[in-house]
Amino acid sequence: MTVLALDLSLTATGHCSSDGAIGTIIPKTKGTARIVFIVDEVLDEVHRSKPKLIIMEDIPFGGRNNAAGPLAMLHGALRYMLHDRGCPFVTVPPASLKKYATGKGNATKPDMRMALFQRHGLDLRDDNQVDAWWLMHMALDHLGEPIIVLPKTHRDALAKVEWE
Repeated sequence: MTVLALDLSLTATGHCSSDGAIGTIIPKTKGTARIVFIVDEVLDEVHRSKPKLIIMEDIPFGGRNNAAGPLAMLHGALRYMLHDRGCPFVTVPPASLKKYATGKGNATKPDMRMALFQRHGLDLRDDNQVDAWWLMHMALDHLGEPIIVLPKTHRDALAKVEWE
């Protein structure tokens, strides 16, 4: 089963597919054109990989993140397009993604990268790709096709996701 994972960002959207594709979408525009570019690129990846499930990190609300409004616009546009095309998708709270990867819901970006290296021997330098990789593995684990085995304390994060 093919899964497509997305770490949506206005500056560098990470994506990872269970068919082996991994990359980052980097827009060169601003405003609405940037959102359209990212959505179009994601839809191209959806068309290419034909996933049975799309999983993405949810919007991180709170803290000092001033980009939550524009990021919400990106999420809304993409969710509409996926829904309109009948593509099943789920969102994962950021703390649940971190707990799944590291066992701690407040893990840092370096913690996520180190967990990937320790568990799988993969050293990705792009934290957007790291998050997408972990999201993909969450989905595969949920679907009963885990590639890596994690402790129950990590896997408890799966219960925080509203799998549709």
